[in-house]
Amino acid sequence: MTALLDVQDLTVRFAMPKASIFGPRRYLEAVREVSFTLEQGRALGIVGESGSGKTTTAMAAIRLVPAANGKVIFDGQDLLELSDEDMRQRRRDVQLIFQDPYSSLNPRARVADIVREPLDLMGIGTAAERRARVTELFRLVGLRPDQLSLFPHQFSGGQRQRISIARALTTNPRLLVCDEPVSALDVAIQAQILNLLARLKTELGLSYLFISHDLGVVRHVCDDVAVMYLGKIVEMGSRTALFDNPQHPYTQALLSAAPSLARRKSRGYVRPLKISGDPPSPLNPPRGCAFVERCPRAQDLCRATQPALETVAGHQVACHFPGPAEPAHS
Repeated sequence: MTALLDVQDLTVRFAMPKASIFGPRRYLEAVREVSFTLEQGRALGIVGESGSGKTTTAMAAIRLVPAANGKVIFDGQDLLELSDEDMRQRRRDVQLIFQDPYSSLNPRARVADIVREPLDLMGIGTAAERRARVTELFRLVGLRPDQLSLFPHQFSGGQRQRISIARALTTNPRLLVCDEPVSALDVAIQAQILNLLARLKTELGLSYLFISHDLGVVRHVCDDVAVMYLGKIVEMGSRTALFDNPQHPYTQALLSAAPSLARRKSRGYVRPLKISGDPPSPLNPPRGCAFVERCPRAQDLCRATQPALETVAGHQVACHFPGPAEPAHS
């Protein structure tokens, strides 16, 4: 299949305050040489704990966060090399669905104006064509045309997220970046929005870069999964390979802790691993594997040498001692 998005060695760092006027400037590396490929018509989920760098990676890939290094090849063009005006034109092809539908919609604007706004900003179509497009999108996401004149506060959380999805689709994008799009919704409503996203992906041929901490959500929507820890990808592969046969102890710990994954439905379910402590500071990452102080398999090699992504069991794993976890017995 054709690669729509090819991210190569993406690095994002943030300058930190100096300890003193004449002290050296310190930098926090939130994303460290991350590489991945998203194929046309597929959904790639990026998962990890809070602070793992998953959202920063996605935002840097679409130039909403400045990158310090790397390449982001979208449809043959490096987005990081485009001028501001050229990138503005590229926004037609790349749109974002925000996490919180309660704060991402202008409370003073009618929803028809909110959905039409990208068309207005980019000068797409005539006034009549824009109105028709908004009405069409409302029907597509499961809302009624008679609701177009209402304000956001007159909708439920799930309906607001449908409005956000409609707004993201106005310019006929090829890539949607979904930043925790259901985390603020009730579980029953989450299922409705996820089913909507899955249907739109099939009907419109969309590609998704899907950010989530919920592995159950990722398994429902995504074709491929990348697991991040302390700014790096530690395991990446197809949904089936990663969920059914995880090789990295961090991935195994995430799976074992996910309440939304039923034991009998996932061969990847493992006994809860005893992982204690917090991730190390990104201001001072370990010399070797970032997971070394929390890993039950850690050895001297892990402390001395950083593991590279290598193919194991049909997908990529950054671990010196990969292998299946002990299966859970019912």
